[in-house]
Amino acid sequence: MLQDKITQYTEEINAFLTENAEELEQFRIRFLGTKGIIKDIFDEFKAVSPEEKRTLGKVLNEFKQLAENKYQSIKEQTATESVSKDKDMDLSLPGEGFEIGARHPLALVRREIVEIFNKLGFVVAEGPEIEDDWHNFSALNFPEEHPARDMQDTFFIKKGGEKGDIALRTHTSSVQVRMMEAGKPPFRAIMPGRVYRNEAISARAHCFFHQVEGLYVDENVSFADLKQTLFYFVQELYGEGTKVRFRPSYFPFTEPSAEMDISCTICKGAGCQLCKYSGWVEILGCGMVDPNVLENCGIDSKKYSGFAFGMGIERIANLKFEIKDLRLFSENDVRFLKQYKSSLI
Repeated sequence: MLQDKITQYTEEINAFLTENAEELEQFRIRFLGTKGIIKDIFDEFKAVSPEEKRTLGKVLNEFKQLAENKYQSIKEQTATESVSKDKDMDLSLPGEGFEIGARHPLALVRREIVEIFNKLGFVVAEGPEIEDDWHNFSALNFPEEHPARDMQDTFFIKKGGEKGDIALRTHTSSVQVRMMEAGKPPFRAIMPGRVYRNEAISARAHCFFHQVEGLYVDENVSFADLKQTLFYFVQELYGEGTKVRFRPSYFPFTEPSAEMDISCTICKGAGCQLCKYSGWVEILGCGMVDPNVLENCGIDSKKYSGFAFGMGIERIANLKFEIKDLRLFSENDVRFLKQYKSSLI
């Protein structure tokens, strides 16, 4: 019967006590909510006989008032206790300090590289870290027997597919291919990002690292343009007076190709352990984009030419901050990262 329900719930309301705001809110929802007990009882009340309504009407109103008063009373008591606790606080005591964060050294170097090339009109382009064989190798003129395709160097994920094997990209040159396929020259862009190679982790090598690669394709682009661009980059990054030299090299996607060295920033060319007492440190590879690569991407190699370059951000950071162990970059040791608080922006 309705009277029995009211009696039962009245006992429950009288017995309810709490200091927890969440429990009080649950009480309000249970009894006073739009789908609560009181709403249900009033709905039942509509169906009783006129004689019962005269008897239960007053009881029902008192029951509702009881629930509302109980809720309001506990709510006010909780608020009063909270204010009392605040008054007990000694606001003259020093506050609890918190650590100020710092940018990661690789992020600092990446940002500086991007800013330098932005001055020369290079935009930033990005692409997927999981790539197919076409964009990672074939379009870049890698022969089928090239050792970079071997499992020892590449993390393959899936064999086969419409565009060959699927793997973690080994360089950000794959972004260059996607850019050239999707648009028309001129292109002037840099591609920063993480790359992966199946190498043993040591102080000098890691299975993942970060690169910044660049591409410039237009009419009448020459090796002289490449040299002047990279010379400007070195002077901006390491300061005027830093010497530069180019050594002939080989890359499947550039011809001619070169590796670029700078005078050691640690010993200033006098010779030290970092430069192996030669006075020079290699920082990047570069060259003129191979005509086959342009044709693979649907660009007329007789009309257009271009240059490309690529560097490891870790190598640049090593020279800039004199960090000797590559593993420090990915260990998230707070003691290591705290050294770069002065670089926070």
